[in-house]
Amino acid sequence: MATEAKVNPMYQFTIEPLAGTNGWEIAGYNIAFTNSALWMLITTVVLTLFVAGGLRRQLVPGRWQMMVETFTGFIDGMLEANVGKAGRAYVPYVFSLFMFILFANLLGLLPLGLVGVHPFTFTSHFTVTGVLAVLSFSIVLIVGFRRHGLHFFSLFVPQGTPIWLIWLIPVIELISFMIRPFSLALRLFVAMMAGHVLLEVLSSFVIDSGNSGLLWGGIVGLPSFLLMIGIGALELLVSGIQAYVFALLTSLYINDAENLH
Repeated sequence: MATEAKVNPMYQFTIEPLAGTNGWEIAGYNIAFTNSALWMLITTVVLTLFVAGGLRRQLVPGRWQMMVETFTGFIDGMLEANVGKAGRAYVPYVFSLFMFILFANLLGLLPLGLVGVHPFTFTSHFTVTGVLAVLSFSIVLIVGFRRHGLHFFSLFVPQGTPIWLIWLIPVIELISFMIRPFSLALRLFVAMMAGHVLLEVLSSFVIDSGNSGLLWGGIVGLPSFLLMIGIGALELLVSGIQAYVFALLTSLYINDAENLH
């Protein structure tokens, strides 16, 4: 008798400690090393090796070096276009941010489940994307007040604002400014979570239809499998786009702090 696949699409996002929970608490907070922390570490190591391999400064650059230089030049060009010459100072941060998100998204899509290893996409957790967004937002605040002092508040009063709207426009601008880290974090979190849930649901269709026999496997399972391939390819594209959008919006926010536009 065929058994029904019990697939919980949300289970893949469960954070689990790898070394137990006993004795791993400080001030009531559990600090056990989790699967999320493990994949953050793996992402950091892979990214470090990738960048280090491209810093050999060969006279005739190899493919690896060209890839690293291409990514670096891409981020440098984006910052110069959005911030100006002052944007070059932020290349290391925005490059690290972009590459970290990109590698995290891509590593989470690896089909390692075939060999018994389950990759964890930590960018599908709002707590992680929220920390990255707050970090970028904090840099904007620090730069803005350091460069302009209290004049930074003029950012909330756009040029040409009618006198009779002075009481309203700054309030709207301030609210819009304050929700930036929330929207920045939410965009990445939702995009990555939705794609993984969809792939998990489609995989349950493939398994259940395959267990139900050849007929249902052909009618439901095969189309679902082909759709999974298409969604997987789309997720690769989304992984790059979301990393780019996060870096782009960060550069635009830095521009506001540098140039008060």
